[in-house]
Amino acid sequence: MEILDESLDLARFWINVAGQPHSLLMLDYDGTLAPFVVSRDRAVPYPGVRERLETIIRGGRTRVVVVTGRSAGDILPLLGLDHAPEIWGSHGGERMMPDGSYRRLQLDEPLLRGLQAADEVIERGADTSHLEIKPLGRAFHWRGLPADEVRRIDETVAAPWREIAETSGLEMRQFDGGVELRVPGVDKGHAVTTLLDEMGDGFAAAYLGDDRTDEDAFSALGDRGLPVMVRTEYRSTGARLWLQPPEDLIEFLQHWIDITDLEA
Repeated sequence: MEILDESLDLARFWINVAGQPHSLLMLDYDGTLAPFVVSRDRAVPYPGVRERLETIIRGGRTRVVVVTGRSAGDILPLLGLDHAPEIWGSHGGERMMPDGSYRRLQLDEPLLRGLQAADEVIERGADTSHLEIKPLGRAFHWRGLPADEVRRIDETVAAPWREIAETSGLEMRQFDGGVELRVPGVDKGHAVTTLLDEMGDGFAAAYLGDDRTDEDAFSALGDRGLPVMVRTEYRSTGARLWLQPPEDLIEFLQHWIDITDLEA
């Protein structure tokens, strides 16, 4: 666990978490709660994470929210929790509440046509085993693939998608391990801002994430909470604290439990 911002008083942050009646704990999924794996449907949380999240949610003092680039519906089976958290999927374009209620952004015709054109690119011969179809976007994952395969994906998929983005109003974003065609203006920062505003006054907040897409969340959090990077290797970031998983992540979640007097 390493402090990245010398102005951060971590002890004071924990005092704030302990002293407030309510807190907000926002967490990315892949790379943060779960290690990256090539088979994304097998990306289960690090050992010890599931039990600690269950304890925090069950305690009732902390609003736990998973903010992910995945489709919201993909997360619950992977988490395997008895008490569901709130989930913002598609970088904030979908919202699933703990009671199962769901809503998502509705796309206009140019964006829908753009996604259809992106699918047509795939149908022309791309390997769909690396494709992720989301309600509000499409992503190709190349983590773990050889360099020549990554170049082939870039030429046959990413390049045409860039052209589609220019004409449809969609945007291309690269993330750690792939590229995504997605709706502009919908990012994790929007989700964080909405959640913070809903909390009102008198609460502690933290956001844990690993990817470039989490930088939007770190920026939106500002001085209203603690931005935390969870990552095995350091990279330039707007986070103020760095956790190396899984040990530092487990320690952070356990301290959250201890400081709020929750029973395991």
